[in-house]
Amino acid sequence: MRASGAIAVVVAALVTASATPAHSLDSAPPAVTLIGDSVAEALPGDAAALRVLGQGISLDLEVAPCRRLTGTSCPPGPPTALDVITSEGSAIAPTVVIAVGYNDYELEYAAEIEQVLGALDEAGVRRVFWLTLREASGPYPAMNAAIAAAAARHPNVSVVDWNTYARGRPEWFQADGLHLLGPGSEAMAALIHAALLEAGVAVPPVTIATTALPEAHALRAYRARFVASGGRAPYSWSLAGRVPRGLHLLASGRLTGIPRRPAGSFAFTIRVKDAIGQIATRRLAVRVR
Repeated sequence: MRASGAIAVVVAALVTASATPAHSLDSAPPAVTLIGDSVAEALPGDAAALRVLGQGISLDLEVAPCRRLTGTSCPPGPPTALDVITSEGSAIAPTVVIAVGYNDYELEYAAEIEQVLGALDEAGVRRVFWLTLREASGPYPAMNAAIAAAAARHPNVSVVDWNTYARGRPEWFQADGLHLLGPGSEAMAALIHAALLEAGVAVPPVTIATTALPEAHALRAYRARFVASGGRAPYSWSLAGRVPRGLHLLASGRLTGIPRRPAGSFAFTIRVKDAIGQIATRRLAVRVR
């Protein structure tokens, strides 16, 4: 199953200097491919999980029941993780998340990990995030040890420890202790997204922190500037509502002009949009004396 697309879901202050964004002026969100089996297949069916997982990235979900890393998947026989990687080739995202293993064989898993990592290297993938398996039963502790050992050998591989994160949370799972219910899907999405954020792959959300504006005085020049943080520059500002007559908000985030009478408090909503389409809003007011 494939679900592609950017699923993306500011500190404002009165300052005289520009905000310095942490990201480049690239308008495309970072691309991430997630390859999963029937456990991860719960993600595309959960809108809340997709919102969290897709924030600040362009997400390509490649999930299917019975998927194995290599060889032949169990019925209905979807492409293996290796098949997906080789078919995508250099078109695969530079960051790949692997959540496959519940259908694989314990004694073959370590060698299969190396095959998959070799194919990812050949495809030009720069970062790999590999989810551990929930140790509900069976061979999964040994398979998780194989994941950890592979990460120790490959500097571009990061372990996302789903097993530890999900420990003591039976309400996240179906009766088999592996397949996800809604809260489990959302928890897995949050864990993966946190790993992508911490690694600097996902673009953090844009936020607004200003809680008040300085007073304006009728018939005197007024200037304020909102500053965006998070997200990705350039930022574009707009507003909804009525600012005092004579004041204007520029797309750069400057509120300028000469307010006219009458005096009073004027409430409005400030809105900022970053280069990859993330949006934040805040309700503010400016008083004119």
